[in-house]
Amino acid sequence: MMYLELDGQGPRYAQLTRGLKQAILSGRVAAHSRLPATRVLARDLDLSRNTVLAAYEQLAAEGFIEGRVGSGCYVAAIGAMQAPQAAKTLPRSGAARVPLSRRGERIRELWDRRIPGREHIGLRYNLQYGMPMTNPQLASAWRRELAHAAAHAQTDYPEPQGLLALREQICDYLARRRGILAAPDDVLIVSGAQQAFTLAAELLLDEGDRVLLEDPHYQGERQIMQASGAEIVGCRVDENGIVTADLPTQGRTKLALVTPSHQFPSGAVLSLSRRMELLAWAAKTGCWIIEDDYDGEFRYDARPLAALKSLDRDSRVLYFGTFSKVLFPSLRLGYIVLPPSLRDSFIGAKWLTDRGCPAIEQAALARLMADGAFERHLRAAAKSLKARRATLLAALRKYAGDEVEVADSSAGMHVLAWLTRLKPTQARQLVSRASERGLGLYLIAPYFLKSSARPGLLLGFADLPAADLQAAMRILGECLREM
Repeated sequence: MMYLELDGQGPRYAQLTRGLKQAILSGRVAAHSRLPATRVLARDLDLSRNTVLAAYEQLAAEGFIEGRVGSGCYVAAIGAMQAPQAAKTLPRSGAARVPLSRRGERIRELWDRRIPGREHIGLRYNLQYGMPMTNPQLASAWRRELAHAAAHAQTDYPEPQGLLALREQICDYLARRRGILAAPDDVLIVSGAQQAFTLAAELLLDEGDRVLLEDPHYQGERQIMQASGAEIVGCRVDENGIVTADLPTQGRTKLALVTPSHQFPSGAVLSLSRRMELLAWAAKTGCWIIEDDYDGEFRYDARPLAALKSLDRDSRVLYFGTFSKVLFPSLRLGYIVLPPSLRDSFIGAKWLTDRGCPAIEQAALARLMADGAFERHLRAAAKSLKARRATLLAALRKYAGDEVEVADSSAGMHVLAWLTRLKPTQARQLVSRASERGLGLYLIAPYFLKSSARPGLLLGFADLPAADLQAAMRILGECLREM
């Protein structure tokens, strides 16, 4: 009787195939030995004969066994492949860590210590920042445009730079709403902001180059720069955005990443004087600036400010825009407005990476923008978000009172609430206690390069209705009083 252990993964014939391969490669079943007849093995393993036949056929096709007329199936002579240690090369869960390239090792380390928070998914009141508001009208319009685009889709590979119709709509939108004058040739469609950061790191950085980040900042951008082997330096942020007086003057900074319209996560808006100082510094030092305009559309006390890119006279700014925050994250589409000197290189890198973004989604989005549905959604979303923000702030004052200090900001989809009494260790305990009551809270601490002595919470409000926001703040207040 042959002893085989099936792994329980996938169809039974595939499990048997893997089990027999392991037995052959480990030497437990020697070359030239005869395998049990299909009926016998089926009986011994409580499998159907067809399952065993399918496994034998697969092994024969791959050269592990060979049939002999009138005699049965025998293990093939596979030479150096057959050794007691060979079975270790087969994939299995919990396998030993294999050596990777330097970049691969950095990526693996970043994955191992990624930000916690996914454990909050599924909680009744999850105050996750960055999640856009649910809009049933938008969903209906998107399904309609997607169906139309699919019915009229080109079957060839998409243009690596992106669909011309979408790039034209983006240029029109940016000119009217963000003050950026760009031609369609300046725009590159990418698979969200993360791909935009990745392309920039690949093209603009060598290992050891210096990258400047706002401190605090979006950790996703930091991780990409760390994966590239860059030297990361921080520049502090105050109520007027990045402090330009602290910009490095010694050595060359290759790349600076900023969020001038709504600093993440503090919410500060970069003042005009500092915008001009930042641009002058970049022109003088030869530094490239990435302007991440992740949610600059949502400003509640005035019209959205013109982008930093609109002031750039020396072509040092790469403007990143995304549709994830204004539509939905599952739509992996964003764009870069490129300086002319970088245009061909970025298009070439995009082509090498994935040959271009999905054409059907691009066509649907272009039509959504062309017929006005996109901007109607933005107006409706801004109105609703303003009301939800007001509800959150009122409930925060009512239930948390002096326990929190809200950072001054009138934009975006989250509020930064500093904890006035708690120490950092107590703040972590607060998050755990709130989670037990169905409330997902997020600390600001992971977004600093160095540990922040002042604990704070990022309170996302876009994805919860007013009643849920009030209930969430009541739970937060209760948890604070118990600390």
